[in-house]
Amino acid sequence: MSPSNNNNKNELPRLGFLGLGWIGLNRMQAMLAENACQVAAIADPSAEMRERAAQAAPGAVALSSLDELLLQDLDGVVIATPSALHAQQSLAALWRGLAVFCQKPLARTAGENQAIIDAARQADRLLGCDLSYRHTEAMRRIRNAVVEGELGSVYAVDLLFHNAYGPDKSWARDPALAGGGCAIDLGIHLVDLALWTLGFPEVTNVSSRLYAQGQQLPAGSAQVEDYAVAQFDLANGCVVRMACSWNLPFGRDAAIEAHFHGTRGGAAMTNVNGSFYDFAAARFQGTQHIPLADPPDAWGGRAAVDWARRLAGGARYDKSIETLVQVATVLDRVYGR
Repeated sequence: MSPSNNNNKNELPRLGFLGLGWIGLNRMQAMLAENACQVAAIADPSAEMRERAAQAAPGAVALSSLDELLLQDLDGVVIATPSALHAQQSLAALWRGLAVFCQKPLARTAGENQAIIDAARQADRLLGCDLSYRHTEAMRRIRNAVVEGELGSVYAVDLLFHNAYGPDKSWARDPALAGGGCAIDLGIHLVDLALWTLGFPEVTNVSSRLYAQGQQLPAGSAQVEDYAVAQFDLANGCVVRMACSWNLPFGRDAAIEAHFHGTRGGAAMTNVNGSFYDFAAARFQGTQHIPLADPPDAWGGRAAVDWARRLAGGARYDKSIETLVQVATVLDRVYGR
């Protein structure tokens, strides 16, 4: 069958879901809960995963591979597979004429990101990536404060994402498959949040140190890092500092923070009580603390729902996705490649 490429704004897009682990299933359930799509097909090599997903989407065709999925009558594909597969799978779907929403990272390097974006532009199909922290109410409020000039000129940004746990999949600790360790897994969100909030200014310099079990790693190491610290300088004079880690003894499940320091005040997003899901935001004027957002906030599936709704409205290629190349370029420089 050929892709349906539905342009009827009154009909929900027919989507195929590739990769039905926790993230893939969560994004599918979020789209269904918001009535943002029709789940036409689900695909995963694991029969157990397919059976679990079928409970949420009983009318979907259950398949085991991307090749089978691409034979279905679809408008788009949602990809939540290991990172090494993202580029190949995204390209295959775009060449088929399908819109794509992919888990982060879209690809392992800036070059791979550029190839996917070029394919989306050529196919004129909507391409999205699940940079989900942009969609927290906390970060939305902070970005608005920066854009509206409430902080004055932002001259420094401090970011951290420390995860007391680490990935339980072996591929995530193989640099050839994952593209790196905690920096590409967690740091990608930090780099994106800083650049997105500040309007994607030019990055002029990047320095970093990567560690595995306390030992500093050389560039191109066959080991992935479990601790990364980096600094990047922006053309507008702002300095951005970030740190991220897996399995760090930090006294709580996670520490996820983004602090923006400006000439007229500051603002910060912080996770609450070590939570991976609950975030608060506040502005600062000297010692004054002005709340901007507090939990609860059901933000996890917002990026996916937003993409599906834009697709339902007939959206084609959106050049805003091109900023992913800048984020990936910063990460390439963090890794010294």
